[in-house]
Amino acid sequence: MRKLKSVANAVLAAGLILGGAGTAVAVAWHGLPSLESDGVKFRQGQYFFNPAGRNHGGFEWRGDLDDVDHKDGHNVYMQVRVEGYGWKRFDGKQKTKIHLHKTVYDGAARYTAEAFVRACRDRGSLRPDNCSPTQHYRNRK
Repeated sequence: MRKLKSVANAVLAAGLILGGAGTAVAVAWHGLPSLESDGVKFRQGQYFFNPAGRNHGGFEWRGDLDDVDHKDGHNVYMQVRVEGYGWKRFDGKQKTKIHLHKTVYDGAARYTAEAFVRACRDRGSLRPDNCSPTQHYRNRK
């Protein structure tokens, strides 16, 4: 009985390892350039357009968002949008760097084909925010 449990556990572990390896190989991340504006930097960014059956077919992205001007008292954030929809905001933290890993998608479509990304500093309600130049990406299927 004990030997049977060991064999079953070994088969289960092998299946999990092989299943995970197949998933990891399927994802092809692409590099995002550094996005910078006064007080904000987004570095080591990457993106991926998911196929229709994975993460809603959305635009997945990750990277490090950094508040580089600790004296200004303002927060930083990322803005990302997919075709046909408005900007989604992803807040950072004042006076520090954080890692973000998010997915943005069009809920009415099976996959996302275009995405726009920029890094911004929130300057409050009296002055306009400043943002990096917007990066535009297309899914090349």
